[in-house]
Amino acid sequence: MLLDLNADVGEECGDDSTLIPLLTSANVACGAHAGDAAVMRRTVDLCLAHGVHVGAHVSYPDRENFGRRDLALTPGQITASVNEQLQALSEVARAAGTRFTYVKAHGALYNRMADDGATADAVIAALRAFDPTLVLLTLPQCIAMQRARAQGLEAVGEAFADRAYREDGRLQPRREAGAVLTDTATVAVRALAWARDGVMPSASGRSLKIQARSLCVHGDTPGAVALAKALRTVLLQAGVELKAFA
Repeated sequence: MLLDLNADVGEECGDDSTLIPLLTSANVACGAHAGDAAVMRRTVDLCLAHGVHVGAHVSYPDRENFGRRDLALTPGQITASVNEQLQALSEVARAAGTRFTYVKAHGALYNRMADDGATADAVIAALRAFDPTLVLLTLPQCIAMQRARAQGLEAVGEAFADRAYREDGRLQPRREAGAVLTDTATVAVRALAWARDGVMPSASGRSLKIQARSLCVHGDTPGAVALAKALRTVLLQAGVELKAFA
């Protein structure tokens, strides 16, 4: 089995220098919710040094709330903002002698485009205009995945190791108790069961079928490095090959 291990990095709130070598793909913040040109360059350099594939982690332009507040932007404003973020990371990556190969939205934008077609189309419009070969990383079978594929883009699903799920397969809101999982044993057991059987438990205990190629651990989750180490260990011991999807 091939599986990608990704994390959100370049957000200046985690130990990227230790986390990135454990990954196969890195979602690099593009300056809207976190990061700047210097942070992006440092993060991209770390990825290059450890053979980790680079992705663009785009967001609502909302540094004050770390991109986790839903903003009432028009589709045109979303497209323009995402395009600006893609250009910013592209310039940094090009100067480092590389490029990013996929795009993943962050926080509120990620959740909104999973269920709202207009928001999904706005992000997809930016991807298509910037580089239609870019892969969209998103929730499996969500609106964003369906819209991307319908418009000729490749879309890949991801599962979350450190987040609890609602019964409908969406992520449990962070404001609710138990939404973020930090116990290494719990996270490792969940991930291994998913890798073997394709199911994750919801917060209520229901088994959810999640078809995904990538597994995410958030860089700002407390103990993210320990979680990533535990995930690598159990997955490799189970015979899973860790390899980037794009």
